Amino acid sequence: MYVYILTNQTQTVLYIGVTNDLTRRLYEHSSGRGDEGKFTGRYQTDLLVYFEIAPDATQAIAREKQLKGWTRRKKDALVTAFNPTWQAIDLETWEG
Repeated sequence: MYVYILTNQTQTVLYIGVTNDLTRRLYEHSSGRGDEGKFTGRYQTDLLVYFEIAPDATQAIAREKQLKGWTRRKKDALVTAFNPTWQAIDLETWEG
């Protein structure tokens, strides 16, 4: 299971989610980019800047809820520690 954070081009919005297949989920987010009815479409949050692996769904969901409860400053610090330049992560080439 993965807990992940997406942002938009201007890094003004963060989206936190959980999935068991990060590659598939990123594709789904990018495919729905123009879908104004969904958060990721409305705010065009399709750039992966952070992810972590959780051992199971229960722990992943708990971590997602924890991160969603954090302040923006604390979330920014988490992303920066993991991905200092906030470059969009390409799972094929990521060496982080």
